[in-house]
Amino acid sequence: MSKLFRDVAGESICPQGSVVCIGAFDGLHRGHQALVGHALARARQLGLAVVALSFEPLPREFFCPDEPPPRLSLPRAKFEGLRALGVDVVGLLRFNAALTAMSPEEFVDQVLVLRLNAREVWVGPEFRFGKGRRGDIALLHVMGAERGFAAREIEPVSIDGERVSSSRLRLQLANGDLIGAAHALGHRYVISGKVIRGKQLGRALGYPTANLRLAGKRPALGGIFATWAHGVGPKPLASVASLGVRPTVSGTEPLLEAHLFDFDGDLYGRRLEIEFVAKLRDEEKFADLPALVRQMDIDSQQAREILQHDMEDSGVTA
Repeated sequence: MSKLFRDVAGESICPQGSVVCIGAFDGLHRGHQALVGHALARARQLGLAVVALSFEPLPREFFCPDEPPPRLSLPRAKFEGLRALGVDVVGLLRFNAALTAMSPEEFVDQVLVLRLNAREVWVGPEFRFGKGRRGDIALLHVMGAERGFAAREIEPVSIDGERVSSSRLRLQLANGDLIGAAHALGHRYVISGKVIRGKQLGRALGYPTANLRLAGKRPALGGIFATWAHGVGPKPLASVASLGVRPTVSGTEPLLEAHLFDFDGDLYGRRLEIEFVAKLRDEEKFADLPALVRQMDIDSQQAREILQHDMEDSGVTA
């Protein structure tokens, strides 16, 4: 079971020493996986705990609250993803005014040395940290030599000559390139969350939905999708999902709504994982609810066909 901590100050979390990797880890793409993998391998060789150190909110969310970057994963999904990779300790440091005021040297001493007792520190390409983004791998080398840890920087991870990055992944998702996103992630893109109560409009229209709120975060993609819903039973359920603000009914908050085909049951409070298979179309505003329902009929039929082919291609039987 991975341990989670949020604060810069406090007692030592790893008194026996640790191997630390630092990154935003938004989306946990293959570049992030490589970084964690290097740290994990070294930690196991040295018999130490491996720590993944990140920040919440993301720095760009803090500095640009009116125009935050689209989020690839919510904080809980980030923690669960790092835990699944084998990380022993996850630090989601509170990115606030106090943290932005810390010099790189203070960050090294207070977090890496005192809090984590780091023996090795691994970072990604062009990593920067501390006030004014003054800290870099060169500073880590110098301070590490003085304080007893080694600093390591991994090479960029590329696919078909293109560097894997959160920025590129956001662009792929925004463009509906779910295949390219899956290559960058090593798996299909998913959004997970707890099912909340909605306004029951979907049920009234003949399409009851499981609604997942995005915790006020800006989603990285939008539209209507063919999806698999995980978390209901032993097998994923075919579904069609809408991700957006629902303009026909004057919605404002982004919401993920998934209609599970041939399912009738209470999902409120259950955690689901929605796996995005194919984008059907962009979200649009219809003249009235009957026009919306006619389009939902078309979307559902198209999603069923796509998912049937997907199931046959994967060799899975219903």
